[in-house]
Amino acid sequence: MSPPRVALILHGCGVYDGTECTEAVGVIVALSRAGAIFEMFSFNKPQMHVVNHLTGSPVDGEVRNVLVESARIARGNVKDISEIDVDSFDAIFFPGGFGAAKNLSNFAVAGPDLEVDPQVEEVIKSFLSQKKVLGFSCIAPILAAKVIPGVKISFGMGEGDKFPHAGAVGAAEKLGATHVNMPPPCNGAVVDEENRVVTCVGYMYDGSPHEIFDSMVAGVEEMLDLVTGE
Repeated sequence: MSPPRVALILHGCGVYDGTECTEAVGVIVALSRAGAIFEMFSFNKPQMHVVNHLTGSPVDGEVRNVLVESARIARGNVKDISEIDVDSFDAIFFPGGFGAAKNLSNFAVAGPDLEVDPQVEEVIKSFLSQKKVLGFSCIAPILAAKVIPGVKISFGMGEGDKFPHAGAVGAAEKLGATHVNMPPPCNGAVVDEENRVVTCVGYMYDGSPHEIFDSMVAGVEEMLDLVTGE
């Protein structure tokens, strides 16, 4: 059997305005260790805004490109999403970070009334229609909640000090998604077998770096198991 082929979607570099780096690297390492073939893709458009990661505050007047910033994580090896050939992949994975809520959608400002970037929606629907596997981590499952009717996902828990973004649970449920609670240390993944969707909690849980890494590994392993039928 040939190795699984996975598209990894990046949306900037840095938790507050792009891809969460620990999550992205966790996926990359897990895919590499599993022997999967993967390519990285991103979006040639401006970020919603730029955040100073030292202060957590937006930077007035600064503009950064999502694709260019994603290249920092990909060591330059990232393609424009317009180049993706769905037929060439068995699965797709969207790691978290606020870029999913700012650059791939407007969830950060619109909440449950969000709109998903048209290119993102098209890619998700294309993988879904071909019964390919879709993986999401951290806040990125809100994209699935918007685009895939009745999808089963997890953000961890809907309340608790270790879940500072638990409000996303109510938003996803308002969109018609089914939320599955996952208590700390959130080192598993939730599988929607009907839709072939896998979600893992990532930094929706305020855990230690190794716990976040374990979460990503669990998501990748479940995703690849669906691909191979194990």
